[in-house]
Amino acid sequence: MIDARIKFRHLQTFVEVARQKSVVKAADLLNVTQPAVTKTIRELEEVLGVSVFERDGRGIKITRYGEVFLRHAGAALTALRQGLDSVSQERSGDGPPIRIGALPTVSTRIMPRAMALFLEEKTNARIKIVTGENAVLLEQLRVGDLDLVVGRLAAPDRMTGFSFEHLYSEQVVFAVRAGHPLLSGKQSVFAHLGDYPVLMPTRASIIRPFVERFLIANGIAALPNQIETVSDSFGRAFVRSSDAIWIISNGVVATDIEDGLLAALPIDTSETKGPVGLTMRTDAIPSLPLSILMQTIREAAEAAMAKG
Repeated sequence: MIDARIKFRHLQTFVEVARQKSVVKAADLLNVTQPAVTKTIRELEEVLGVSVFERDGRGIKITRYGEVFLRHAGAALTALRQGLDSVSQERSGDGPPIRIGALPTVSTRIMPRAMALFLEEKTNARIKIVTGENAVLLEQLRVGDLDLVVGRLAAPDRMTGFSFEHLYSEQVVFAVRAGHPLLSGKQSVFAHLGDYPVLMPTRASIIRPFVERFLIANGIAALPNQIETVSDSFGRAFVRSSDAIWIISNGVVATDIEDGLLAALPIDTSETKGPVGLTMRTDAIPSLPLSILMQTIREAAEAAMAKG
């Protein structure tokens, strides 16, 4: 039987603090005071009989009891949000909303084709597509702000409560502008990598460990002119207008390379290959429109792989 003392505000506040890992940030987003957030969390802990957060240096972190409750609290908020959306849709005649998180690797190569196929199905579903770092998207998926994440398979410790469907595998490339000095093959790429600005994936990005291991294996311990970014628009513009080298997933720049706007340095990066696919919560039941969209993503991915 559900304890009547647990209210919607307890779940909403708990999930937001867990997502932000900060009482202050959660208070700002919820538009309430910090003491109000603290009081709400204490009330929840009193009902549960356990601590859901604990101090971690100057910040806080979720406890193992909190992790267990988060899975159910996130699912409960998602179910409530879907119920409210359903009533709104009945009144307005709109289709159910679908919220997709797409990593840059699929945003340019897979999603445009998938959306074109999806629109042909005329489901009238409203679509929201967001991009960002993998860790951020998975956290949004975990708490119910996203229905699906399309991108690389995360590390095992980040996949608790998630299911993954493999679509294809891709590797990292070293992309440069057409005519870059290192494309001639007369110079060792790794010997001269430090001579140029290098765009690196951020430390929170899913491909960063692959890139670091690859560089170390090839004798590169540090890069003096390093810029961290997950912005594909910045990376594309900066590389095309300079001698910078962009270390990025192949899917992000595949079209640019096909069109001759960028080129891949002659390096065997096959050891950076990793699986790309669909990540969902294990407790989620996809709606019919979401199931249709997932199928169009599969078809778009298959077509992209056949094209090479």
